[in-house]
Amino acid sequence: MSALGWALPGLPLAAGALLLLAGRRADRLAPALGVAAAAATLAAAIGAAAARPAVRFPLFEGMPGGLAVDGLSAALAVTAAAATLAVLVFAAGDMPAAAARARFSGLMLVFSGAMLVTVTATDLAVLLMGWEVMGAMSYALIGFRWRDPRRAGSGSAAFLTTRAGDLGLYAAAGCAVAGTGALSLDGLAAAADPWRDLIAAGIVAAALGKSAQLPFSFWLSRAMDGPSPVSALLHSATMVAAGAYLLLRLEPLLAATGWAGPLVAWTGALTALLLGAVALAQRDLKQLLAASTCAQVGFMVLAAGAGAIAGGAAHLVAHAAVKSLLFLCAGAWLTALGTRDLGGLRGAARRHRLVGAAFTVGALALAGLPPLSLWATKGAILAAAAEESPPLYAAGLAAAVLATLYALRALLAVWGPAADSRDIGLLERLPLPPLAAAAAVLGALTLPGLAAPWRHLLGAPAGSGALLPELLVSGVLAAAAAAALLLARHRRSGRAAGVVFGEWLHLERMAVRGLVRPVMRVAHGLARFDDRVVDGAVRGAAAGGRRAGRVAARRGEGAVDGAVEAAGRAGRRLGRLARRPQTGLVHTYYAQAAVAFVLLVLVVVLAG
Repeated sequence: MSALGWALPGLPLAAGALLLLAGRRADRLAPALGVAAAAATLAAAIGAAAARPAVRFPLFEGMPGGLAVDGLSAALAVTAAAATLAVLVFAAGDMPAAAARARFSGLMLVFSGAMLVTVTATDLAVLLMGWEVMGAMSYALIGFRWRDPRRAGSGSAAFLTTRAGDLGLYAAAGCAVAGTGALSLDGLAAAADPWRDLIAAGIVAAALGKSAQLPFSFWLSRAMDGPSPVSALLHSATMVAAGAYLLLRLEPLLAATGWAGPLVAWTGALTALLLGAVALAQRDLKQLLAASTCAQVGFMVLAAGAGAIAGGAAHLVAHAAVKSLLFLCAGAWLTALGTRDLGGLRGAARRHRLVGAAFTVGALALAGLPPLSLWATKGAILAAAAEESPPLYAAGLAAAVLATLYALRALLAVWGPAADSRDIGLLERLPLPPLAAAAAVLGALTLPGLAAPWRHLLGAPAGSGALLPELLVSGVLAAAAAAALLLARHRRSGRAAGVVFGEWLHLERMAVRGLVRPVMRVAHGLARFDDRVVDGAVRGAAAGGRRAGRVAARRGEGAVDGAVEAAGRAGRRLGRLARRPQTGLVHTYYAQAAVAFVLLVLVVVLAG
């Protein structure tokens, strides 16, 4: 059991590290080795999901670390491993021979291993280790083509933004030690006041940052400068899902605080709503998919805040298949057509029928149209939102309608008149059919009659029974939105709205003006203070020392030198006196000894 627990994250971490160490020497074999390691990881994930291994090891004094696979982590581990395998198969055909394939495959495998550490960690310390490695690998993967300053800058922007949120996880770990004396995830809800609230605040900040929720969403837009396989893995089944997973895992903590649950639910709903509008305004396919990822993860965050663990986890798994599929299709068209612009992609689905069919399944699932996966999982989340708050339910419904609009907008663009392009290779097409099948059917996990085994797997409480009405309402609204879009497909949206939402609500600009620039001003001010005041004081002290030396040289050096010379003269005189008795004649020494003896006798007599 323990061997399987170690192997689950250990296989991709070890294989990735070896590929990174080998470097360009392993470029030719790297795609095959990466696929083999990913396949072995998927086999280990399936085995771990069945065996449920647990590992404990010494970490800190009195606070051991651990990895364990339960229902929720089993679902996430299999999902992440399957997405890694699909993406590496695609990348084996998509990455040019001149690319640094060993570095790419190694980074992807280490990232996947870090994600598996994150989802199986039983305490905050081990979770932080996986969380941090995942962030570092995302920086390297987004900026993989680092010679392009824009791409390198995008990696830095994504890394720094998520790191700002990650500070909350460090604060949460410190507060957990203070409040519970341990770092175990299971004991956080039982922490004493005010530590429980502080723990929850730190975890919410870290989760929202990692999952690109408001106000951190803009980093996902910059992350689209990375290669398409990176987006297909990081921004579907792993990195952006990690924050939602953490909130679902710690839903008891959110509920125990009284305020964190509603805050998380409303943040998710507003992200789903506003970023849905952002997605609708995009003309770049990858930007549309990125904004839709923020919106769909918003539904998962809403589920965590509303206590819908089973619905949120099902949506996470189904969305991973849907979005991996869509990003891989976008990557295939980018390679074939050389563009991500929706106008330039017109006819792409007609030219490449298999990719077009797969993209159609994914887009219809993303639209929430019955009977595909996200229709059912979204219905389960909306049912929980309806119980929580009617306004929350209304916001969720509005976000679901926007999802229909932006998904069908992308679909209509790629089914236009056919355009010439190069062929798409077999390896690039190979992962698409299984992902399309998963995108179509995974929603069955939440349907009546099939939801009970899924809830039992996750250990989630029984549902409210309000699923069927929510399914009906969301399905009808999605169909109505699709019909309205088809009728109005030739109309253009308002320019003002397009500017605001097309620029991702100007979130990055606000972050730069409200945070980055003030911090830089303070930094420049401190640098000037250091240069002018601190350095000036140091230089002044040195100059004063030199002046004191010159004064001492003029006024005190003569007296000191005179004293030294006088001491030398006295020493010389004493030396001359001491040499006089040393004549070299023996009888002289005898006479001196006799005189000394007589003097000694006199002293003794006189003293007596």
